[in-house]
Amino acid sequence: MGIFRVPIPRNEPVLNYAPGSLERAGVEKALAELKAQQVEIPMVINGKEVKTDQKIEIRSPHNHKQVLGYYYQGGEKEVKLAVESAVEAQKAWAHFPWEHRAAIFLKAADLLSGRYRYVMNAAAMLAHSKNVFQAEIDAVCELADFYRFNAFYMQQIYEIQPDNAAQIWDRLDHRPLEGFVFAVTPFNFISINGNLPTAPAMLGNVSVWKPASTAAYTSHLLMKIFREAGLPAGVINLIFARGAAIGETVLKNKHLAGIHFTGSTGVFQMMWKTVGANIANYRSYPRIVGETGGKDFIFAHNSANSAEVATAITRGAFEFQGQKCSAASRCYLPKSKWPEIKQILVKQVGELKMGDPEDFTNFVNAIIDESAYRTITSYIDYAKESKDAEIICGGKYDESKGWFIEPTVVVTTDPHFKLMEEEIFGPVVTIYVYDDGKYAETLHLCDQTSPYALTGAIFGTDRQAVALAERTLRNAAGNFYINDKPTGAVVGQQPFGGGRASGTNDKAGGIQNMLRWASPRSIKENFVPPVDYKYPFLG
Repeated sequence: MGIFRVPIPRNEPVLNYAPGSLERAGVEKALAELKAQQVEIPMVINGKEVKTDQKIEIRSPHNHKQVLGYYYQGGEKEVKLAVESAVEAQKAWAHFPWEHRAAIFLKAADLLSGRYRYVMNAAAMLAHSKNVFQAEIDAVCELADFYRFNAFYMQQIYEIQPDNAAQIWDRLDHRPLEGFVFAVTPFNFISINGNLPTAPAMLGNVSVWKPASTAAYTSHLLMKIFREAGLPAGVINLIFARGAAIGETVLKNKHLAGIHFTGSTGVFQMMWKTVGANIANYRSYPRIVGETGGKDFIFAHNSANSAEVATAITRGAFEFQGQKCSAASRCYLPKSKWPEIKQILVKQVGELKMGDPEDFTNFVNAIIDESAYRTITSYIDYAKESKDAEIICGGKYDESKGWFIEPTVVVTTDPHFKLMEEEIFGPVVTIYVYDDGKYAETLHLCDQTSPYALTGAIFGTDRQAVALAERTLRNAAGNFYINDKPTGAVVGQQPFGGGRASGTNDKAGGIQNMLRWASPRSIKENFVPPVDYKYPFLG
């Protein structure tokens, strides 16, 4: 026996995939192999592959003709089986030695960043239309970081122990929650897909995992890695099901111990309402952890460097087609700097190439699916028809081959213009130009405009101005950036999450999130118990 310590985590190095590099050759080979086959993707329940008569096609967002495979959609029967399997599996998993739980996910990190690196990146490129760099930082590096850092945070949690009085030994037993955790994951970050069901599992919990249907292709690969790493059957159960099959079976189940969610605000609020309405039915109060979106800002003071601001907008708004909860969506720029920022921004956006991610010169690729395409283009059309807005870049879109929308920059004279207030989740950024003398006033405007509070950035070299922004916008962003774009949080460096309508701010990538999945038990052991009831004051 020993007091075990996991290896000190280090962030996984990001490979650059430059022409002629080994990693470029590796991912090109993986792309060719994946395109040459069509995979059938079952659910995985209690360690067994489950298929149904509902077989749904998966196509590349950037190429309607490219069929990648099929996934099997379950119903209430399969969802119920997943819940029952998870509850049964926890009987053993909750008592599984913590160092062995850690070892499973540490091995998963090494598999992901090693033998599976190129195939995971290729899958992200084909199924999510990510360019190779966006795939690398998400599907491999960030997810490997989650597994390594979360194992380290687990160790730190177990090391949190109380002080002791004489002849007393006080201890904390950090137990898993009683019941199962429902993990609901989105399409846009494979790292989120791989983190939400596993963070609770690492601490001895069990998960019923429902990824977005548009993430079935890569979720299948993640499940394959978990199983190869040694995850016991039933600890994480992968299901593909419609919302109608979820309500009674999952959200109203007495064994529901928690929800780990990333997705839309409306769905999260509906789930919370369902839990609230059924609160008396559960064995315990479910932990609800969620991140739901944002209307993220870039704010520049007139002391800012114009090229830095323009570059932050280009990268922050248009990487992965703006399909990031953290993507820059609204900007507040000073009138004195606007002509210079505009010139640089228009030039940069004009240089961005758009197309298939297999062409490594393309910065921008396709939107995830038709539903998102219709929503985003409706905002562009609204801007085109409005007297309060001007499109200075992009504004075109084409669905003939894939779901392609040009990076679009809108300038408005109305700080409460629809595109300044509503989440779009696409390659559209809206700019409001303010009078330099109204800096403080516009900071308050920025704070009060959106119900969200996920990410935001301030640019400036005047330290007093930066400090004022940091203070005024204190509650406007859970991740706040000074002279940097508001995207690209790194595990262990910038734990991620926001408040207000953006979620519960439980900080994925930090110990804060892991603490949510433990239920402490205080244990007091008295080495010399009293033998007489009388206290001294009775003498």
